[in-house]
Amino acid sequence: MISKKIIRRPVPDEINLPEDIHPVLRRIFASRNVLSTEELDYSLAGLIPFHSLKGIDSAVAILQEMIDQKKRLLIVADFDADGATSCALAIRGLSMMGVEDIVYVVPNRFEYGYGLTPEIVDVALDYDPDLIITVDNGISSIEGVKHAKQNGLKVLITDHHLPGESLPEADAIINPQLSGDEFPSKNLAGVGVVFYMLLALRAGLREQKWFEQNGITEPNLAQLLDLVALGTIADVVPLDKNNRIMVAYGLKLIKHNKCIVGISALLNQAGRSLPTLTASDLGFSVAPRLNAAGRLTDMSLGIECLLTDDKQVAKEIAEKLDELNQERRQIQGEMQEQASNELNKILKSASGEIPHGISLYNPDWHQGVIGILAAKVKETFNRPVIAFANESNEIIKGSARSINGLHIRDLLEEITRHYPDLILTFGGHAMAAGLTIHASNFEKFSSCFNKMLGQGIFSEDICDEYITDGELSANDLTLQLAHAIQEAGPWGQAFPEPLFEGQFKILDRRIVGNNHLKLKLQSDNEKVLDAIAFNTTDEDWPFNPEQIRSTYRLCINEFRGNRTLQLVMEYIEPL
Repeated sequence: MISKKIIRRPVPDEINLPEDIHPVLRRIFASRNVLSTEELDYSLAGLIPFHSLKGIDSAVAILQEMIDQKKRLLIVADFDADGATSCALAIRGLSMMGVEDIVYVVPNRFEYGYGLTPEIVDVALDYDPDLIITVDNGISSIEGVKHAKQNGLKVLITDHHLPGESLPEADAIINPQLSGDEFPSKNLAGVGVVFYMLLALRAGLREQKWFEQNGITEPNLAQLLDLVALGTIADVVPLDKNNRIMVAYGLKLIKHNKCIVGISALLNQAGRSLPTLTASDLGFSVAPRLNAAGRLTDMSLGIECLLTDDKQVAKEIAEKLDELNQERRQIQGEMQEQASNELNKILKSASGEIPHGISLYNPDWHQGVIGILAAKVKETFNRPVIAFANESNEIIKGSARSINGLHIRDLLEEITRHYPDLILTFGGHAMAAGLTIHASNFEKFSSCFNKMLGQGIFSEDICDEYITDGELSANDLTLQLAHAIQEAGPWGQAFPEPLFEGQFKILDRRIVGNNHLKLKLQSDNEKVLDAIAFNTTDEDWPFNPEQIRSTYRLCINEFRGNRTLQLVMEYIEPL
């Protein structure tokens, strides 16, 4: 079995935050290295200026030239939620600045694969563009950029993925991950990079008095931060202060119904209330519906949802995206069952020992869903996981998900150094990556993957950890504190929503919605509390426990206009 540890997040001895902040929140902020009121100031004035982004001046010069000469711009987007929001943001923002001729293409992952490939350049050529702008991709598109340049096109790359040893010969590249880039935050999502490009372009056009000379109202780009918030949360990038500022403002727009109609329609489809919206609602309700289009069909449907200003059209597209998401969930469920059977075979052959790294392949799996499958298996076993599906008769595509402390893209690069002919292509982040290999090499790759991990990672380093913010007193188990925590966000990657630990007496338990465990608990001071553990049943409990040890989030349950306190359980251990 995987060991499960509950570790308390360390808190500095001195906390210099105002006394009017709830003591529990003061402790939570301090443990996340928020030690001053400045760190909690999410006004837009606190955004890092764009000037230190490498390549930003070249990008602005190209865009100004294109705008002056009324050239045609073409956006090449990625097929996930970050790519969709980046595309919609670029089109909306550039249009607000006077661009009249702008189109987009988004690669169908089943036909063209990822990024600006030579094949997608051929598709782009049919639109007769003068400039290609990549959003959330392009940093590894060496051959695609070369093909575009050979056909007389200029190329501007905006991306946030890690670059390889060689860069494409584009006319300009904006990517905070570039070597020598002095932009302080390396955590921008693709949509964040596009937003910064628009900020710089607006400043350049303002300096040229472009808006005055052309009778155009200088755009308020802040009104586009709803798209930035959605893309940033969906791509699970670390929420440093700069990202929190953009997400916080974007959430405010959405909560006050000042967002684009597409986001509102997706939230309505998911049954989420705008006034009580949180960052997690974007991550768990909106992003999966957008991503379903890119996973199963074509992300153009998701992009159109974010581009339309017609409420009825947005509603109809949101319904289609919801149907696709339900189909995706059904496919995912079938794949998880097949993966479980395969994992049981692996564990049986290894006498119950979990491999250092888990590789899975099934020729019948849907390549648009293997990323979710890898994530689910990773959550279950706390091991880095790569799930493969067929890309062609001979090539299989893998989607990798990592664990804390392991940079999965760097590991793939290390494998390539030791076994140069094993991986055909790869790219990605610390926590997620993609790759292709020959189907005939799956067993060899699986062995090498496990071997490389075994050389540097040991079982004690990858135990399942729950890092908490400690226990709450019975007096702190209140609706008021739950509301304060909700309002203190946005919470997300690297700035996690508070997680607490405690022991409770079970008064009642039942299964609701087929697979959710509903509990009625009692705290030390006899206070009765409602709790729920999603996607959890009590079938594995060998006895009828009276008490549990758990980690939980303090949340608000809204039902028919009533707001009540509810503990959302992350981990439950019968005592």
